[in-house]
Amino acid sequence: MTRTPIDPVKLDKLAEVAIRVGLQLAEGQDLVLTGPSTALPLIRKIAEHAYKAGAGVVTPIISDEEVILARYRHANAASFDKAANWLYEGMASAFSRNAARLAIAGDNPMMLAGQDPAKVARANKANSMAYKPALEKITGFDVNWNIVAYPSPAWAKQVFPDDAEDVAIEKLANAIFAASRVDLADPISAWKEHNANLKKRWSWLNAHAFASLAYTGPGTDVTIGLADGHQWKGGASQSKNGITCNPNIPTEEVFTTPHALRVEGYVSSTKPLSHNGTLIDGIRVKFEGGRIVEAKATKGEDVLNKVMDTDEGGRRIGEVALVPHSSPISQSGILFYNTLFDENAASHIALGQCYADCFINGKSLTPEQIQAQGGNKSLIHIDWMIGSDKIDIDGIKADGSRVPVMRKGEWATA
Repeated sequence: MTRTPIDPVKLDKLAEVAIRVGLQLAEGQDLVLTGPSTALPLIRKIAEHAYKAGAGVVTPIISDEEVILARYRHANAASFDKAANWLYEGMASAFSRNAARLAIAGDNPMMLAGQDPAKVARANKANSMAYKPALEKITGFDVNWNIVAYPSPAWAKQVFPDDAEDVAIEKLANAIFAASRVDLADPISAWKEHNANLKKRWSWLNAHAFASLAYTGPGTDVTIGLADGHQWKGGASQSKNGITCNPNIPTEEVFTTPHALRVEGYVSSTKPLSHNGTLIDGIRVKFEGGRIVEAKATKGEDVLNKVMDTDEGGRRIGEVALVPHSSPISQSGILFYNTLFDENAASHIALGQCYADCFINGKSLTPEQIQAQGGNKSLIHIDWMIGSDKIDIDGIKADGSRVPVMRKGEWATA
C-alpha cells in the first residue's frame, strides 16, 4: 500500500473545521469555493462537509498553474489589461444573495517569479479592478467567509527545498495541520478556547480606546494613528448576515483599522514578503501624513513600488495587527512564503484596503463615512511583518498618556 504524505484523517478534520468553525455554514446557504487544481483533495472534502452541514449549492472555481503560465508565455500584450469581469460580477451577485465564500491557499508562491514584472503588475491591477465588487462584500463583512490552506507540491518544495518532494509535502501538511489546530483530539473545542483568548486581548484594547500606537525597535520608530471610532477584532467575528465565522484559519492576530492620514515615522520589515512570485525582503519605508513617501528593500524593491502605485490608497495602510512573538507559527521557525501563515508569526501592517468591520457600528457605515473616519480605500490589501522579539509597542491615549501594550514582542498585560 502506497503511503500518502498527507494524513487523510487530518485533512478531513481540516475540511470539517473550515465548514463548522471557519464558515459556520448555515442550512441552505450556497458556497463559492476557490482553490488551485493541486488542492482538489481538500476541495472535495470541503464540498462533502458543506453538504453534510446542509449547503444549498457548492460552486468550485479552480485555477491551474500551467493555464496561468500559458498566458504569460503566449498571450498578446492586450491580454494583460483584461480580467474575467463576468466571473467576479457573478461572485458579487452570489454574495449579495448570501452565498458564503471559502478560499483555499496553496498556489506555488514563486509561480510568476520568471515572468515580466510589468505584465504581472498590469494583470494584477486589471484583476483587482474586476474583483472589486466581490471584494467589497468581503472587506465589508457582508457574508461569512474563510481561508484555509493545502500543501501543494510546489509550495512545499519552496518551504523545504532540501527535502524530497514527498517529505516536503508531509512536513508542510503537518505544519498546516498544527497551525490550524486539526492535529488535536477535538479541534472544534480547541478553536472555541482560542477564540475566547483572542477576545480577551481585543476587549482589553477596545477598553483602552487608544488614539495611536507607537512602535520602537531596530529600524523602526513609527506612530500609527488609529481610525476614529475604530474597534479591535480577532478570531471569530459576526458578519452582516448574522453568522459568526473565523475568516482566517490559522489566526493568531488581533487587528483594527489605522487612520489613513495619521502615520508618521519609519518602519522596517522583520520577515520577507512573498508577493506574486517575488520575494520582497529588507523593506524600510518612511511615512509622512499617513503616506509612504520613501520605500526601500534589499530584494524586490521595484515590485514593492509598483504594487504601492496601484492606486492612491496603495501607499497608505488599511490594517494594523498585533501578534505575540511566542505565537505557534513564529515558534515553528518556518517561513511559509504565504501571508495566511507568515502574518500570524509577527505583528504586521497591511498596505491598502481597510476592513469596514473594524469600526464601531461598522456594518451600518457607508464607504464615505468609513473614509471620513480614516479608513483607507484601495484595490490592494497586502500584509507585511514588522514585529519581532525586539519591538516595543505603547498605546497612546487621546490625552497623551502611554500604556505598555507589548514589550520585546510579547503582551505587556496578563
